[in-house]
Amino acid sequence: VAEAIREPIKEGRFRFIRWSAPDHYVVEEHPTYQLDTSDPRKFRFLEYEHIRVFGLTSFSWLLPVELSPDGLTVLKIHYDKIIEPAASYQEYGIEDPRITKIGPDYYMTTCSVSSERHSTTLYHSHDGLNYTLKGIIMDHQNKDMVLFPQKINGTYYALTRPLGELYFTTGSEGDILPGPSINLSESPDLYHWKPVENVFIPARRDTLISYKLGGGAPPLATDQGWLCLFHGVEKHGTVGKYRTFYAILDRHHPEKIMTLNDTSPVLEADPSLTAFLSDWIYLTDVVFTTGVEENEDRLIVASGELDLACRMTHLDRSFFEKTC
Repeated sequence: VAEAIREPIKEGRFRFIRWSAPDHYVVEEHPTYQLDTSDPRKFRFLEYEHIRVFGLTSFSWLLPVELSPDGLTVLKIHYDKIIEPAASYQEYGIEDPRITKIGPDYYMTTCSVSSERHSTTLYHSHDGLNYTLKGIIMDHQNKDMVLFPQKINGTYYALTRPLGELYFTTGSEGDILPGPSINLSESPDLYHWKPVENVFIPARRDTLISYKLGGGAPPLATDQGWLCLFHGVEKHGTVGKYRTFYAILDRHHPEKIMTLNDTSPVLEADPSLTAFLSDWIYLTDVVFTTGVEENEDRLIVASGELDLACRMTHLDRSFFEKTC
């Protein structure tokens, strides 16, 4: 859930929410002339010339919602189980949860935002409803982390997406674009991670991903291999166009990419789904997938639509077989 102040600009000052330890919220205010507010999701402080410093226009926390097996009916909203900041490294909220069941337990990776760092944090649950914060597992700007649902050859694996300010140009003879890429990491215990050293899934020339990309849903085991849904962004306007693409990895050697589809999206934003929210829309062309589950003869894909709505998409199992 992302919440913002109803009147963010008042008397020439921009106002936003910050959590302050141990358990209360405060409203920060800054003069609007010191800010670049061209991006509706965040604003940049112009007073810092040596580094890019941002604030968020909304504050995020997590609300467990129980759905029917087909994902189309809300059974219960667990307001008594909300997950809000509990540490200073979460002062600007908790975002982008991805839940993976490993054995009998549930593990949730989230992005925790603060002036200290922009990190990936891990939560653990025995029942999928009551979660305990276990701390930071990926440091500053290494996010979009999704866990594989089982050990492979005795090792835990995850997809990550480090994001930095400095990249070097790629060779003109290849098709790889410089910039962020999806990386593969391995761990003995889910807490200590080492990146696999080979290049994994970068943005490539002549595809629909010209800006950046990152992990989406936790990998799903299929007969073809590990199905990995990820988001790719095409440069367009201030925010870009977010779409869902996929890769299939070898079941026993996940560093091997069997299929990579970064040219034909699985999902694109559908304006008809959010037409009833027209008065609140501040983004276009954004679908952000964070989950996939099996249900009878289909796959249920869970996504965010325009940062305003939750979208459930049913795909026939044969969809990925036909496009492999």
